[in-house]
Amino acid sequence: MEVRFIEFQKHGDDRGALIALEQDINIPFDIKRVYYLFNTEKDIRRGMHAHKNLRQLAVAVKGSVRFLLDNGTEKIELLLDNPSQGLYIGPGVWREMYSFSDDCVLMILADHVYEESDYIRDYDLFIKSVVKK
Repeated sequence: MEVRFIEFQKHGDDRGALIALEQDINIPFDIKRVYYLFNTEKDIRRGMHAHKNLRQLAVAVKGSVRFLLDNGTEKIELLLDNPSQGLYIGPGVWREMYSFSDDCVLMILADHVYEESDYIRDYDLFIKSVVKK
């Protein structure tokens, strides 16, 4: 499963902390799209899809969120709760986000602009597509 944590170098002093995100330095792809989720209720699940080609990096800029990641043969659950850490998710991974903290701001960096044809939104179709490979 093409999933891993990426640690970001944190700079700071008594004034606060700063993290720089730079493509091809600590982001392993060219950044084409950035979006973020906030004000998500605790009992709401987001995501519930996979991508055919898209690569993403998720950062809990504030608060925390849980991820369920599934490549068709293995499922893992992770907690993302550190703004100096990103969660890289490669193509072919079903993802669900849940248990958002009240203050969660989840930022996603992607290597392509939005393209509906890249999404697999039906879990049964996702499983069929990974079984073919």
